[in-house]
Amino acid sequence: MRSKTSQGLLLFAIFIVALNLRPAITSIGPMLNIIRDDLLLSNTQVSLLTVIPVICMGVFAMLAPILNKAIGLNKTMYWMLLLLAVATGMRYSVTSFSVLLLTAFSAGVAIAVIGPLLSALIKQYFPMHVAVVVGIYSFGMGMGATLSTGLTGVFYEKSSYSFALAVWAVIAILGIIAWAVTAAHPIEVKQITEQPAQKGKNPWRSKQAWSFLIFFGLQTALFFSVLTYLVPIAVSNGMTLLQAGTVLSGMTIVQIFMNIGFPIVLQKFASRTPALVVILALGIVSIGLMWTADPLWFAIGVLVMGIPLGGLFPICLLMPMDATDTAEETNSWTAMMQTGGFIIGGILPLLIASLYDYTENHYVTLFVFLVLFVAMLVLALQIGRSAKQSS
Repeated sequence: MRSKTSQGLLLFAIFIVALNLRPAITSIGPMLNIIRDDLLLSNTQVSLLTVIPVICMGVFAMLAPILNKAIGLNKTMYWMLLLLAVATGMRYSVTSFSVLLLTAFSAGVAIAVIGPLLSALIKQYFPMHVAVVVGIYSFGMGMGATLSTGLTGVFYEKSSYSFALAVWAVIAILGIIAWAVTAAHPIEVKQITEQPAQKGKNPWRSKQAWSFLIFFGLQTALFFSVLTYLVPIAVSNGMTLLQAGTVLSGMTIVQIFMNIGFPIVLQKFASRTPALVVILALGIVSIGLMWTADPLWFAIGVLVMGIPLGGLFPICLLMPMDATDTAEETNSWTAMMQTGGFIIGGILPLLIASLYDYTENHYVTLFVFLVLFVAMLVLALQIGRSAKQSS
């Protein structure tokens, strides 16, 4: 048990750490064309700067329970935040594409380990308020994405793209400080050495867990693809870089409100499926609005897109929490979901980049977004039926 003060500090630390889980990736989007032209890259090559960390977040997610057991939560968090700070800061001395690839890989590893540990931490320390704390967690990530997508272009205008990418190391340093403050009170995620056989909660043998994995993968692919390609799409429609960045910032503000508000709304309903279907339908509507050549309808479509982008991630976080009984199980299910999900989420944006290199038409990109929404809608209905049968 922790006092109210120490719980408040822990919530603050969760928020600050969550701020760090997106800028190393989402800051690339506004600079995509700048980096491509400066380093003479193809769209497929430059997209690797967002693809590699996302795939790393999948491949290395299973390190979370391993490191937690080997060196403990506190040391793991310190090392991962330090790795993230160093990787992001290295971008200030960009001299080649290989340096950027190395920083993308390192950032992906750090984020891969931090994510599942935060989910397990929430399950263990806030079991009666999981949805609310997930909202704070999601709000932190949304805020990090908003700041990085909105301000990276501003920093570029004032300095250089290398500075605009490296400046986000500052919030990783803030994360280390915040964790040091709350770590003055004991923090750990308990792990069970032997799983009770009668529970049958091994996620790799569960159809439900595999459904979560696929859904999370599609959601991740959509999220990073939109944040990566929305500015290039807007610029191809006639907007300036500053206008495109402003529209993207507006979308991420909507996303932030969904990050923190949607989980609170969800806990008032017995089933999450109806709300999930509604926001996926709004996502399909947003694609229709963005498909038009009219700048106003395009901007409205981008704002509407913020609703599913902000609402889908909290639902994905809640899925393994709802399906498991202990923090250790939540850690395992979340790590499994993120392992496969982030790999899927990394591969699809690479496909989009390849399609654009081949077609030079961003309407193909929007069509891929539409396919992702439809696939998630079908899968959401299937998950809802499975959950109803289980209950």
